[in-house]
Amino acid sequence: MAKKYFGTDGIRGFVNSKNINGDMFFKFGLASGTFFKTQKKKKQIAIIAKDTRLSGYTLEPALVSGLASAGMHVYTLGPLPTNGLAMLTKVMKANMGIMITASHNPFYDNGLKLFGPDGLKLSDRIEKKIESLIDKKIQNNLSKPRKLGRVKRLETANDDYIQILKKNFPKDFNLRGLRIVIDCANGAGYKSGPKLLESLGAKVYAIGIKPNGININKNCGSMFPNKIKFAVKKYKAHLGISLDGDADRIIMCDEKGNIIDGDQIIAALAIRWKNKKMLRGGVIGTLMSNYGLEKFFKSKRINFIRANVGDRFVKEKMQKNNFNLGGEQSGHIILGKFATTGDGLLVALEVLFSLRKGKKASSFFNTFKKTPQILENIEVKDKSIINNTKVKKSIKFSEKLMKRQGRILVRKSGTELKIRIMGESENKKLLQKCINIIKKTIN
Repeated sequence: MAKKYFGTDGIRGFVNSKNINGDMFFKFGLASGTFFKTQKKKKQIAIIAKDTRLSGYTLEPALVSGLASAGMHVYTLGPLPTNGLAMLTKVMKANMGIMITASHNPFYDNGLKLFGPDGLKLSDRIEKKIESLIDKKIQNNLSKPRKLGRVKRLETANDDYIQILKKNFPKDFNLRGLRIVIDCANGAGYKSGPKLLESLGAKVYAIGIKPNGININKNCGSMFPNKIKFAVKKYKAHLGISLDGDADRIIMCDEKGNIIDGDQIIAALAIRWKNKKMLRGGVIGTLMSNYGLEKFFKSKRINFIRANVGDRFVKEKMQKNNFNLGGEQSGHIILGKFATTGDGLLVALEVLFSLRKGKKASSFFNTFKKTPQILENIEVKDKSIINNTKVKKSIKFSEKLMKRQGRILVRKSGTELKIRIMGESENKKLLQKCINIIKKTIN
């Protein structure tokens, strides 16, 4: 049975629409609190963090009210990267952690990402159980007056998160002498990002650190990497770091101004980890991972498996195959040795640790040749159009045209009303022709 509220990465949508409003967030809080308080713990605790969207001020109180009504004690952490919430969920021994965010989406969207006590995103099975509670009568889940939860604000969350990150590296690790540009996308990492790098001694040039509620991801961050490219050149930096709205993605830029996507970062780290005998099993990518990356891993005798798009599916495959490295081209990268979900700042530290002996970023990332790739996003009113007979025929026709010269992937976005088309081939002219056939049919 298909899920009603949860998508590929939590719940997401347009603010004050069907699911993203105060009424529904109260129900989400009440349902998830009811489910998780069944755990055998002396104190039932939920922690909440958020990014910098204006709508967070309306949605957070509703969510808190639902959780407290279910009998959960709630700690609100304020703006904090998603993996910071995941880490603190484990450290604080909470029943659950909830991140209020729409990740890389514009400010007018918002949503939820839910984490269990192990710091992992919830499985489909648990999400379906919570969904069944959402649709039940509210009175069934309300706690008695004496059993209501209490609510406190925790002001030290960013500092606690920074200390957890730093503990993963030797005490003498520092960034003295390095010039680093970081674009925080006016999002959840605007405090912890610059502070982390400065605490390690780097000269930091921070942009995207003035959130006003509506400028999150706007012409900045990992969705607009040219901004970091120009800043690296301007400040003659050794490295550029670009995060998204909730800081679980990272796109980088080397000292020459070359944009480094998730596939390139994964390739460089995989080789380093293999040489250091840190790589366990192999690497998990996704259906969107560049074919050049797959060929590169094959040449290096590194196991490579593709998962469905979404870092939750990457993590599930990592667990199933006992791999400790995986991620997406978009910059969701999971370092299984250190974390349970994507973390832009953690990945940045791992890269910087690899460069600590004076190696240049352009040399570190120069690992494989990418197969030319074209990505197209088509806005639609209903994503089920992908199942239309004519659309299916156009996809099959395009695949026949490509023959063995490349591949075409057409899928529904898990977070937006869009159909995403990805094509890869050395024959760019043929590739664009095939993509145009599919686009024209959908439109």
